[in-house]
Amino acid sequence: MPVSVEVRQVESKSDFKTFFEFPWRLYEHDPNWVPPLLSVRKELLDREKNPAWEYLEGDHFIAWRGDKAVGTITALINKRHNEFQNEHIGWFGTFEVYDDQEAATALLDTAAEWVRSRGYDAIRGPQSFTTHEETGLLVENFSRPVILMPYNPPYYQHLIEAAGYKKNMDIYSFYINRETMRDAGMEDRLKKLTDYLKKRGKITVRPINRKNLKREFTLFKEIYNAAWIQNWGFTPMTERELDALVESLGQFFDPDLAFFAEVDGVPAGFVLAIPDLNQVLLRAYPRPGVPEVVTLVKAVWHWKIRPVMDWVRIPLMGVKQQFRDTGVVAVLFYHIMHRLFDSRYQHADAGWILENNHELMNITDALRAKRYKTHRYYQKDF
Repeated sequence: MPVSVEVRQVESKSDFKTFFEFPWRLYEHDPNWVPPLLSVRKELLDREKNPAWEYLEGDHFIAWRGDKAVGTITALINKRHNEFQNEHIGWFGTFEVYDDQEAATALLDTAAEWVRSRGYDAIRGPQSFTTHEETGLLVENFSRPVILMPYNPPYYQHLIEAAGYKKNMDIYSFYINRETMRDAGMEDRLKKLTDYLKKRGKITVRPINRKNLKREFTLFKEIYNAAWIQNWGFTPMTERELDALVESLGQFFDPDLAFFAEVDGVPAGFVLAIPDLNQVLLRAYPRPGVPEVVTLVKAVWHWKIRPVMDWVRIPLMGVKQQFRDTGVVAVLFYHIMHRLFDSRYQHADAGWILENNHELMNITDALRAKRYKTHRYYQKDF
């Protein structure tokens, strides 16, 4: 007779070790999963180091069959989300499980009950743990993920839906191929459009100032929060989150791939692309039991000495509401794509984009970008 599933809260150091290391066991034979640096995962889960825990409340859980861990989940409340989005919901994240419906349902029910018992109206996810981190369930194209995007096996969709969760919102990622754009003459067409828009709208574009990245990222935060404040699900960054972003991006940030736009001298928008460090991490393959310094030496080899990165991700772009109709978005896209044309990068991931953001999707269509991945939010109402 099979052993039944029991879900228990993470309480001891031994529990936390099991919770922390579970993804490496689950994805052991999956060639597309990219393991995070151990320090990055520790900071995500550390309630002192991760600035999001200043406004998050949550608990971690493990599903057990006897003495074997078969899944994990975190139930949480994002107080800032509820304040800025005028909602009254909770979330689930770090959802990882074997292809085991009983275990998946037990985990998802545990998280839902944790949220419901605190008086909230619904639970949504997966998200670990904010929109500034990994968010959504992959439901289309299970190839290797780019940097800062989540990955999961295809069977998760069925497990979540069978547990009574319904689709809430889809977010799309778009693929841009340098040679395809060149063959279509997109660079010349974008340049002509950009020259016209700049002249008509008094738009200027400048690269990021390498000598004062702190000030530049403060400006980025101002534009980012202003540009996204009305978007579905968005929660503005705190000062500590901005500091953490600057510190994390500083490890692999390429100043040549960032631009600010101004209209009549007023900061109006920005675009930022980052090298796809996941290509390096897949080769270096960080794992528990291996000192991180060893992993970093391998990473430097595949990054600097024998470079393997030919992908970038364009994860951050924002234009203030009052400048949306001035052509700033198209001008910024031209500048970032022109820079990519002149670099060693062959492929770009532009995402994520909400399924109801028709303005940006029209631009990606014009750029010959192909929608190639979909991540989904699920929700269960009480």
